[in-house]
Order: sequence, then structure tokens, then C-alpha cells
Amino acid sequence: MHTVTLQPSGQQFQVEDGEAVLAAALRQGFILPYGCKNGACGSCKGKIISGTVDYGVYQEKVLTPEEKMQGKALFCQAKPLSDLVVEARTVGAAKDIQVKKLPCRVQKMERLAEDVMVLHLKLPANEKLNFLAGQYIEFVLKDGSRRSFSIANPPHDADLIQLHVRHVAGGQFTDHVFDKMKERDILRCEGPLGTFFLREDSDKPIVFVASGTGFAPIKAVIEHMAHKGISRPATLYWGGRRPKDLYMNAPQQWAAALSGFKYVPVISEALPEDNWSGRTGFVHRAVMQDFPDLSAYQVYVCGVPVMVDSAKRDFIAQCGLPEEEFYADSFATQADLAKL
Repeated sequence: MHTVTLQPSGQQFQVEDGEAVLAAALRQGFILPYGCKNGACGSCKGKIISGTVDYGVYQEKVLTPEEKMQGKALFCQAKPLSDLVVEARTVGAAKDIQVKKLPCRVQKMERLAEDVMVLHLKLPANEKLNFLAGQYIEFVLKDGSRRSFSIANPPHDADLIQLHVRHVAGGQFTDHVFDKMKERDILRCEGPLGTFFLREDSDKPIVFVASGTGFAPIKAVIEHMAHKGISRPATLYWGGRRPKDLYMNAPQQWAAALSGFKYVPVISEALPEDNWSGRTGFVHRAVMQDFPDLSAYQVYVCGVPVMVDSAKRDFIAQCGLPEEEFYADSFATQADLAKL
């Protein structure tokens, strides 16, 4: 058993032998920033001020040797070998949200693109899922494995839970969704999870960056902002390979209805038949062209790990974004996790 002390708050909690710092913190009600919990996304990265850890299993691109030299560790994987003092801020907004395991029924399935299915899930009549816009749920499969999907609807519109599922070729679960799943099927889920949600104690302007179905949690956050009358200036950049990858026209509607909201679609591999005349290239590069100085902004990024990693690195190093104002949800697939 070891004691972990959080700085700057001075809060303390106990970690069992062989237990990761994040798991111990969550078990005792201390919500540290986290995403995948598998060492693949980097959301839980923090600094060890004193003490030693077993760093566990993780992807080296998420925690580089240079970062380890600077005292960084992934708290979802790091297991204390001594008492620790770590630099990590607790996330107060998520503290009172109860995580539940529930059955849910597939109420409706909508195919919005060749490879995007929207699932609408119904919870039992006597159950309600309290969540923050941007959080995710996990499906618990029969073999005990889990699959994570962001909730795409905001909390005020939660009669059904909406998920955006992209078909991953050869992916056991997404193959099932696209080939075999039927309306009225029953699934087991656990949630809400994650610390990707709007920091409402700030009045900074916002840049949202999504790739593919990374649009889902950002959609929930923007609809939540509209519902609550949060009028901070916000710009959404949504990237896809082809125009058809931008599978919803909600952003155009927000741009027309919400003052201070702008939408910039970005396509990386348009074909001649797409007749695409808008922005091209990598989505995070479009942000850098428009916002060379991000020092006064908050940035929320969601999508494939390579885009999230590039955005974090470049926004901080080249655009002056404060590291603590970068919030991300990295969509690591089972193939990504298999590399660990």
C-alpha cells in the first residue's frame, strides 16, 4: 500500500499493491483527467514530483522517453513502487456523476454514411443516465472485453442515448453492428466515463477539432452550450477524407442559428467527382493557418490518435496554446490497443 499526494491540492489517497494510480483515484472519488484507460491516448499523463513507479504497458508515442526523463507518466498504467507526490488536477465537475452498469435496448439504427451507423439506445424505464456532454459509455461484451463510444446527445435531450459508430474493417464489434445487429437487441453498458467535457468555469473562446466520428462528443458539447445559452465564441473544424465523411449537416444549422459560432469543414483526399471547393489538407493544419496564436483559447479535440497527437504537439509548440487548455478524446481502436 502506498500513499499518493496530489499537487497543488494536497489531497491524498491510498493505492493497493499492483494497482494503477488512476484506478485507485477513481475508486476513492478523485476524478483525474483520463480517456481510454489503456495507455493509448495520453489523456491521463501527469508529472511525478517524487517517488518511483512501474510505468506499465503503453504506446511509446503517447509517452516518449524524453517525457519520462521530465518525470511524466501515464496514471492509467503507472503503479507506485513507493509513496508518490504527483502534479495532477482533479476534475470537480465529474465528481458527483454516478457510473452505472445497465442493460440498454437498440431502439433505432440509422446509417448516415457507408461506414457510419447512429445507434439510439433506450435505457430501462426506471433508470436515468446522468452525464456531462462529451463523456462516453463502454459496451461490456460477452467475452468481458469492452468497446468505448462517445455519447452524441446532450444531457438535456437524453430520452435515448445516441452513439456514432464507424465501421472498422475486421473489427469484431463494428462488424457485428453493421452486419448482424438488429433493433430491439439488448446490450450491456457502463458509464458515463471520461473527462472530455466543456470547462464551464472559463470564458475563453473555443476551437473544436473533430475527425470522423470524433464529431459525436463535440456535437453533444455544442448542443449543450446552445441549450444553456453559453455564448463563448466557438469555431468547429471537422475533417474527413471525402465530403461524405462529414455525415451530418448539424454544423451548418448551428452556424446559421448561433451567434459567435463558425464552421470550417476540411477535406484531405477529395476526388474530382466530389466537386470540393472548400478547405483541404489536414484538419489541425487548417486551425493553425487561421489561429497562429492560440494563447488565449481553449481547444477541444476528438478523433483518431494521430490527429489528436499532432494537434496537441503543434498547437502547443507552434501556436502558444497553454498545455492545460488542451482537452482531448483520442479514439483508440482495438487494433491500436493490440499494439500495446
